[in-house]
Amino acid sequence: MALLSWRVVHDGKTPPPGAVVRADERLSWPRTIGLGAQHVVAMFGATFVFPIVMGLNPQLAIMLSGIATICFLLIVQNRVPSYLGTSASFVGGVVAIRAQGGDSPNVTGAILVAGVVLAICGLIIQLLGSRVVYAVLPPVVTGAVVMLIGFNLAPVVANIYWPQDQWVALLTMIAVMAMAVGFRGFLGRIAVFLGLVFGYLLSWLFDRAFGQITAFDPAANKATTHFRVNWDGVRSADWVGFPPHTTVGPDGKEIPGWHLPDIKLTFVLLVLPAVIALIAENTGHVKAVAEMTGTDLDPVMGRAIAADGVGTTLTSVVGGSPTTTYAENIGVMAATRIYSTAAYYVAALVAILFGLSPKFGAVISATPGGVLGGITVVLYGMIGLLGAKIWRENGVDFGNPINLVPVAAGVIIAIGNTTLTLSDNFQISGIAFGTIVTVAAFHLVRLIAPPHLQEEQRREGTGRPGEGGEGAAIIIDEPGAYKEP
Repeated sequence: MALLSWRVVHDGKTPPPGAVVRADERLSWPRTIGLGAQHVVAMFGATFVFPIVMGLNPQLAIMLSGIATICFLLIVQNRVPSYLGTSASFVGGVVAIRAQGGDSPNVTGAILVAGVVLAICGLIIQLLGSRVVYAVLPPVVTGAVVMLIGFNLAPVVANIYWPQDQWVALLTMIAVMAMAVGFRGFLGRIAVFLGLVFGYLLSWLFDRAFGQITAFDPAANKATTHFRVNWDGVRSADWVGFPPHTTVGPDGKEIPGWHLPDIKLTFVLLVLPAVIALIAENTGHVKAVAEMTGTDLDPVMGRAIAADGVGTTLTSVVGGSPTTTYAENIGVMAATRIYSTAAYYVAALVAILFGLSPKFGAVISATPGGVLGGITVVLYGMIGLLGAKIWRENGVDFGNPINLVPVAAGVIIAIGNTTLTLSDNFQISGIAFGTIVTVAAFHLVRLIAPPHLQEEQRREGTGRPGEGGEGAAIIIDEPGAYKEP
């Protein structure tokens, strides 16, 4: 098929029960536009929450997610229907960069290099076949990397977000948990977004009821008296226009916008572990789409991973957030059985239009710190526990020392933010150090282990180099929604 041409099926009307709309098909344009809008809503919450957490511009992230999605669809030749939203895998590394004094150009410079590395990995996988992923990064390793990325963030919640307003943080946390469990269907999928709205409104009500709060202010690095919700930037922002350039406000606090990246090796090492998580995530998502569509997508697995790398590279060049394929949108397809890539092009165009409103971006950027405290305490924990989900779904046996020993060391190094000083000007710590230890130690231990332990490790299905191991899947949706083919 032509890249921008789709065959109209079911007379353009709603498909009958059990019928599907494939990637190269579509319904009528009004129905396709409606479905595209649904995809926008599905990706919306996480796509602007994560930039806020990373200190980047959410308006820019929304706009660039649309551009990255279009690039992704073109690179995979419309065979993999997916939306590229902001990736959570980089949050730990970005927080570590800022903790070491890095600014937004340093952040996006490191992400840029990671995007290039991911694209190169995708090309290698495309050339050598998908089994190379499972040989180098078996589920025991990918699960550990994802876990340490999430749990390394715990001090950020405790020391930065939560102290800004403990009661708003507590109530927001409870609201997110209640919504995630109590809401059904689509509302449950966007519980984080709904929690942000709840916390925002709660902060505004607390300002009206109780006045200013005296609490920790990250900008001043001390306790100050201030309102929880400050809309000075919202009032001055234009309704229509491109995101602003990154500047420093009168209070000395950085106002994120577009900017050119600044690459520093020390900071690059902090985000490179995210590449491992993204390879696993993309692999899992492609397999999920393949199962739902009944299509063999292994031949384009490497192409999809490379396309994600290209998306991350493009967005970071102008100061945007890293990208990844979104399970939220896979969930929409699972519910509707409509896999048309035409809907994703519509969603991408709508996201680009959203990104052309600086006032919208200013509202999001003004999210109170206490609200982020309530959201991130759940969010960071969920990221970490996805690692355990990978282990469980792939039958990792921690009774085997090959699995237990390297993971134990790597996770503790990361969570404890342990540092290895190599010279006066160069050191690795936290996520980067933990990832290196996990990956290197696993392969070393497996190499020197007795034959019976190696055989047990191979049989459990955690990694079968050259023997058809299925690898790890990271699907953030209902348990059991997808099964590996």
